[in-house]
Amino acid sequence: MPLSAASINIDDSVLVQRSQSGDLEAMERLILKYQGRIYNVILKISGNSDDTAELTQETFVKVIESIDKFKGRSSFYTWVFRIAVNLTLNYCQRNAKMATRSLDAEDNESDSQARQGLKEFLSDDSAADPAVLAQRRELCDLAKQALLRLEEPQRTVMVLRDIEGMNYAEIADVLNIELGTVRSRLSRARSHLREILEAMQK
Repeated sequence: MPLSAASINIDDSVLVQRSQSGDLEAMERLILKYQGRIYNVILKISGNSDDTAELTQETFVKVIESIDKFKGRSSFYTWVFRIAVNLTLNYCQRNAKMATRSLDAEDNESDSQARQGLKEFLSDDSAADPAVLAQRRELCDLAKQALLRLEEPQRTVMVLRDIEGMNYAEIADVLNIELGTVRSRLSRARSHLREILEAMQK
């Protein structure tokens, strides 16, 4: 019997407590709540839909196996993303065929366009106006090509910051790095991204 949207939107802490007590329906609700976002993040880091499906499944298997170890020091959301990102980065390191991308926080026109392109690339929204859709698709393709040339750690930070909308503290928590490292990684990545975009437009 499918779960209603209302039943899925129960507070995470309640669902976690129930899951830790062996409530399978509570665990199912947590999985339903986050599986789409986890899938998208893994896809944007790995770049391979077949592997993404497998890594998403592996993430939630690990969540189920480890739920008793979750102590609530971070949000459940952050904890799940940490598991997903770690699995994906390990996968990418084993399969050096993967490329990378990333961005920083200073707002100039190029950065804004790149971020917009990334958001369009990640969302499946369709534009009513075919001309607008074509323009967006062109921007998305350009942004995607440029980002795939960046290194893996930068792409990961960019996905979490500019696509998933995590703040610096959440990213630092997920990746187990210092706040300063998050900032510098984003800054270097955006600078590199600008250089790539400029070279592509020549």
